[in-house]
Amino acid sequence: MNEASSLSSAATGSTQRPADHPPALSGRIGVLLVNLGTPDATDYWSMRRYLAEFLSDRRVIEENPIKWWLILNLIILSVRPARKGRDYDKIWNRELNESPLKTITRSQAGKLAATLAPINPAVIVDWAMRYGNPSIASRLAALQEQGCDRILIVPLYPQYAAATSATVCDKAFDALKALRWQPTIRVAPPWFDDPVYIDAVANELQASLRKLPFQPEVILASFHGVPKDYVLKGDPYQQHCIATARLLRERLGLDEQKFMLTFQSRFGTAEWLTPYTDETVKGLAQRGVKNLAVVTPGFVADCLETLEEIAVENAEIFRHNGGVNFAAIPCLNDGGAGMAVIAHVVRRELQGWI
Repeated sequence: MNEASSLSSAATGSTQRPADHPPALSGRIGVLLVNLGTPDATDYWSMRRYLAEFLSDRRVIEENPIKWWLILNLIILSVRPARKGRDYDKIWNRELNESPLKTITRSQAGKLAATLAPINPAVIVDWAMRYGNPSIASRLAALQEQGCDRILIVPLYPQYAAATSATVCDKAFDALKALRWQPTIRVAPPWFDDPVYIDAVANELQASLRKLPFQPEVILASFHGVPKDYVLKGDPYQQHCIATARLLRERLGLDEQKFMLTFQSRFGTAEWLTPYTDETVKGLAQRGVKNLAVVTPGFVADCLETLEEIAVENAEIFRHNGGVNFAAIPCLNDGGAGMAVIAHVVRRELQGWI
C-alpha cells in the first residue's frame, strides 16, 4: 500500500471497524496554535463580552471571587469597554474588520501548514484564541471532525505563566471533558531560552535598528507584567523573562544599562513585577536619554499591547518628558524568522508522531 492510500484509509477510519460502528475519521495529526484573544469588534458590547470573559478567568485575576465579581460587574465593565474600544480602534485592521492579532495568528497557522504539508500530509494546522473567537473548544472539535486523534496544542507564549499558558490548557481540557473519544494531547513547552528563538529576536532587532534614522542610546526589552504575588506563589514567569533578556543581552553584546528589562500592562492597585515600562521610559527621558527603542520578546504577534501601549502611549510618555526619537520594534509576527521559530517548536514537539 502506498503512502497516499495508507493515509486515505487511516483518515476515513475504515480499517478494522465493525460494520455497525458509527462513522468517525481518525489517523490525522492536529496542531492548534493558541494566542491570548481578541474582541470581535471595537463597540462597547463587543468589548464588554471580551473583557468579561478575560477578566473572569481565575488564572488571570486571583482576587476573592465575590469581591472581584462586584468590582468587575459594577465598575470595570461599566467604564473599561469604551476606553479599550477606543484603543483597539486605533490599530484595527479595517480591511478585514478584525484585530491585528487575529490577522497575524491566522497567517501564522496558514504558513505553518504550508511548511508541514511536504513533511507529512496527515498534519492539519488550525488556530484559536483563549478569549473571544475562534474558541479553543470549537477548533479542537473541528480538528477531531477532520480525523485528528492526536493534537499538539501550542500556547503562543515564549515564557510560561499560569495566566497565559496554563489557562490555555484549562480551556482545552474543559473541552475534552465533553468528549467520549478524546484525542491524545500534547502541549508545547515554553521556548524562552531556545537558541532558535533568541537568534531570531536578536537578528530581527538588529535588522530593525539598521533601518532607523537614529541610534538608540538604550533598548528596553518590555514583557507583559503579572502581579508580583503570582511569582511569590511559584509562577516561573519572571525567571523566564530574566533568562530571555540575559540571553538576548549576551547575543547582542550589550550590558544591563544599554539593554534593560521592564514589565508593562499592569492593571489594578496591586504591586506587579518591576521595573515598570512606562515609569522607566519616563525616567530615561527625564535623565536626558533622547533616543530609545523598545522590543517586546514575550509577544509572538503584534497586538494592542505592542501597537498601542508601546508604540503610541509609551512613545508619547517619552517625548512628553524630553525624549526625541522613539522606536517600537515589530514582533516576529508571520515573517521568516518568526515562522522559523514556530516551525522549530512544532516539529520538535511532533517527534514520534511524524
